[in-house]
Parts: sequence; structure tokens; C-alpha cells
Amino acid sequence: MKRIFLAGLLIVSLTFSLHVIRAQNSGAPDFPEMQISSQTKEVLVEIPTGSTGSDIASLLFSSRVVKSSSAFFRVAVGDPRSAKIAPGSHRLSLEISAKQALDQLLDSKRIPDLFVVTEGAWNSEILAELKNRGFSQTDIALALKSLNRAPGFSTIEGTLFPAHYSFAKGATAMQILQAMINRFNVEASSSGLRQVQGPLTPQQLLVIASIIQAEGDLKDFAKVSQVIRNRLAISMPLQLDSTVHYIRKVRGQVFLSTQATLTKSPYNTYKNYGLPPGPIGNPGRAAIDAAMNPEAGDWLFFITVAPGDTRFTKSNDEFLLWKKLYEKNRRAGAFEVKK
Repeated sequence: MKRIFLAGLLIVSLTFSLHVIRAQNSGAPDFPEMQISSQTKEVLVEIPTGSTGSDIASLLFSSRVVKSSSAFFRVAVGDPRSAKIAPGSHRLSLEISAKQALDQLLDSKRIPDLFVVTEGAWNSEILAELKNRGFSQTDIALALKSLNRAPGFSTIEGTLFPAHYSFAKGATAMQILQAMINRFNVEASSSGLRQVQGPLTPQQLLVIASIIQAEGDLKDFAKVSQVIRNRLAISMPLQLDSTVHYIRKVRGQVFLSTQATLTKSPYNTYKNYGLPPGPIGNPGRAAIDAAMNPEAGDWLFFITVAPGDTRFTKSNDEFLLWKKLYEKNRRAGAFEVKK
């Protein structure tokens, strides 16, 4: 099935109390929009984890980025994107409008030492990136042993939350990985995943979310969620390519041979009934929400016959017809990545 990667920003809690919002002055001093060039003076602003909206506004004002904290407040309150400001260092222009300041705070190119975890990334890929950044295998192994794992979840895979992260110079492998788990803890609580009760456990729902992330386009997440539940309900093997891709560490529209589906592993849903023993990647919030909120339907099969065209059915005969169409399109190069 077609994969998509959507990197989400590390969310800061922007809290604006009602009385503060009402007190905003529409005439708060603000710099005019300015043309940004290579000659524009800049400053590095460090936003601590957990900063509130007032904290950020004050930091921008004291750093001479905006003309008043009130001006930034007013813009941030009216723009839902403000909930996606990442903690860490931001390279910002001096004396710009509040709107420009918000735009720059959301610009990933202005975040030094950006560490991106894409939705669906495997732990092995995240750890490889740590190694690429100079951490030794010993550093990484010690970090994994020292982590405070997400309460209620038995695996690290699935709990390194996909986001854009910015870390201070000298951050350890332990601090980097722990920040990802801490972010997962926030999402697990705010989504209701941690609090869910029967018939599926939070850990099982996390496994389902990881499969949804790997198998479907965003628009189909809730339907894929229902297919998984429908198959589990009748003890039908899931038979999902993504679980074999996870075992073999291959990505993309990889055609699975019969031999590949016979791979010996508890994660192989062609050979084993039920869910894999753990997540097959780190799902984002949309996939987690879909795991908990499937779209009602009687579907048992789904297949992407062409990019952007995923079809769902209860009929095995219809699925087999669509499979022939998929194979025809694949041979014609419909799934090849255009360079």
C-alpha cells in the first residue's frame, strides 16, 4: 500500500487565559511588515520546553524580535498554527511584525540542528540518525537502557513520537530519545489512548496505529482501522504487506513474493493470526486517533490499485479483480517514483 510521511512539529502548550485574551488591545504596537533579506539582522531565541504563550511573547519582545508582547499575543490567539511552535533554538529576524515572527517560528529551516522523526519511522532509522550525528553504538545502547519508558506501554518502538525536534548543543542520546518519549506521553494522554479501556488495550491500539500509518493514505486511515478490527473479529489473518516490510526493512511499493510472505517472524501477519507482538513503527497522532475511532463498515479487504486510489470491499472476488488491476498498473510503472 502507498505510504505517506507527514512530519509533525513538536507542540508547545500555548495557554492563553480568557481574561488575558479579552484584555488584548487591537492597537497593540507592532512593527510593519518588512522585506527580509540576507542583510536583515537576526538573533537566536531559545524557547524552553513547556513554554506558554505569554512566555514566548515575552521572549520575542525582550529579544527585539517584535515591538510588543501584546502584538504577538493577538496574532497567536487568532492563528491555530501557534500550537505547533517547537521548543529549542529559532533563528529570527529583528524588528519584524508579529505575523512574520510567527511564520519564522514555524519555519523548520530556521531551527538549527533540526532532528526530524517522520511519521511511521522505525526505531532502527531513528537510532541510525543518532549514529550519523556522532553518537557511538555504546552511547545509544546505554541511552536505551536508561530511558524512562512510556507508562502502560511495553515497547520503545511506537513511542518515539514523530515530530520536528531541536536540541541544545551537547544534548546526549538519552536526552534526545527521552524527549521523543515525553512527547508521546503527552499525545497518549491528550488523545485518550492511555485511558482507553477494553476490548483492545492501549498497547494493542498502538500496534494498530503503527499498521494504519504504514498501510494507508491519511484519508483512508479510519477505514484501514476498521478492516483490521473486522479481520480480528472473525479470526482472519491480517495478511498485511507492511508487517513483512518491517521485518525485511524495506520501504515503498515493494512487491511481495510468495517467498517473502513465508518469512519466519512473529511480525509476519501472513503466517500468524492476530496482531504482531509490537508496533511496526512510530505512528503520528492521526493514525493513533484512527486506531481508536474506526469508520463503520463491513470491509475485509483493501488495495491501492493506483497512487491515490485505495479501494475497500467485503468481497474476496472483487478484491481479486482489483488485485489484477493493481498488478497491471504496477507493471506499467504507475507506482514508480518519478525523478
